[in-house]
Amino acid sequence: MDRRQFVKTAGFACAGLAMPPAVRLFAEAAPTSGWRSFEVTTHVEVLNASGPVKVWVPAALIGETPFQKTLSNQFQAVGGTAELTTSKADGLGIITANFPEGVKPVVTVTSRISTRDYAIDFSQPRREKRAPQEELQHFLRPTKLLPTDGVVKETATEITKGARTDVDKARALYEWIVDNTFRNPKTRGCGTGDIRGMLELRDLGGKCADLNALYVGMARSIGLPARDVYGIRVGKSELGYKSLGASSEKISKAQHCRAEVYLNGYGWVPVDPADVRKVVLEEPPGNRPLNDEMVSKARKRLFGSWEMNWMAYNFAHDVALPGSAGKPIGFLMYPQAETKEGRLDSLDPDAFKYEITSKEIA
Repeated sequence: MDRRQFVKTAGFACAGLAMPPAVRLFAEAAPTSGWRSFEVTTHVEVLNASGPVKVWVPAALIGETPFQKTLSNQFQAVGGTAELTTSKADGLGIITANFPEGVKPVVTVTSRISTRDYAIDFSQPRREKRAPQEELQHFLRPTKLLPTDGVVKETATEITKGARTDVDKARALYEWIVDNTFRNPKTRGCGTGDIRGMLELRDLGGKCADLNALYVGMARSIGLPARDVYGIRVGKSELGYKSLGASSEKISKAQHCRAEVYLNGYGWVPVDPADVRKVVLEEPPGNRPLNDEMVSKARKRLFGSWEMNWMAYNFAHDVALPGSAGKPIGFLMYPQAETKEGRLDSLDPDAFKYEITSKEIA
């Protein structure tokens, strides 16, 4: 990610101050029919802080899509300073908070969004303007965790051999991932997304940031623009899937990465082979076969369709955290923090505490 492309906007450090312009993202865009609105609050505390502390929290998606409108991103860092840094190409917003030594590092981010279910009708190609070439090229590039050569390209080429159209190629990749991967409950968080390692070691287990990244990397390798969409589940599934929704208003462990592929005539198409595998493993009573009726319905629906009980954060890879002394991270879906001792483990509750809650609003 090119940090020179960032636009910085000062945030407010305590409650009651007016929002700066960039925080009022799409605040005037009222939801239309079919839209639901959610308020998502992330509360972060750094425990056992040493020296100055930096905290980074992902904002709701910067920009507007057919499935999500970000109404606002508000943030507080009492006793410190905070700002919103954005990168339009990746829909990325990062709230960076800085705390001097001796101040308790506490950050609160409140995002308001509107979402609606989204589906592509493959029998009716759209007559919409093609996305800008610069955008499509951005989502064809290789990244550290998404190489597009070697075993990635070789595997994708073999999978799509004989596929005649881009839709056929995109579907062939999707079906292969559903058939050949598995959700590994022992994977920490949402996984790492190291797709070259997965293919070279023939270890095709993982979670959403692994399985959907595999789709994105292979799609890019054969010339199909594709992107991971990092986010979090914000509500229960209305389609009867207990495994594909938040079980309560506390969603601290509900992060989920989805994927999109760009197909001429249809635009950005939602896909989610990882959630098919989640249904296989976790939908009660668990360990369902691929030919199970509920799995088959999810498999059919999740190529070209999303239920939007979920909030998107960004499309970014190789994220350089503003002001960080550490290396870029593969993706930003969890809060991050650094003390004078270095980068904290964002999945370690003994050093790094955060709670994320969601509620539906009128």
